[in-house]
Amino acid sequence: MGADFGISVRFSLYPKQIRFEANGAGKSMDEISVWRKKIDELDRKLVELLNDRANSAHEIGRLKKKSNMRIYEPDREKIIFENIEQSNKGPLSDADLKQIYERIIDVMRKIQKEEISTSQASVSETTELDLND
Repeated sequence: MGADFGISVRFSLYPKQIRFEANGAGKSMDEISVWRKKIDELDRKLVELLNDRANSAHEIGRLKKKSNMRIYEPDREKIIFENIEQSNKGPLSDADLKQIYERIIDVMRKIQKEEISTSQASVSETTELDLND
């Protein structure tokens, strides 16, 4: 009789893979796969939401330019962080979410700066001939 090391081997034709299972680890791998699929779907939703937020930031940048407003508004950022804390039900800590949102806000601020600088560049590139048309 051979020794039992608690390891089994499963072969699968699709996808082509060999799975080594130790003491029921195959079931755990299946569960991990299910959770990873859920994370992938959540990531797709996050990308969509972040792009929606970026479109809004772009529009706000355009409006700020028209109104000669500054990009950086510390009072607005304070409100954002307060809203995040109020809606946080965990498991992320408020500090973790604040760190994530600080980065998101940095990117959104960059989008607004680009909107304003692009608009200013197009105005500064206007020639005398353009003004006479």
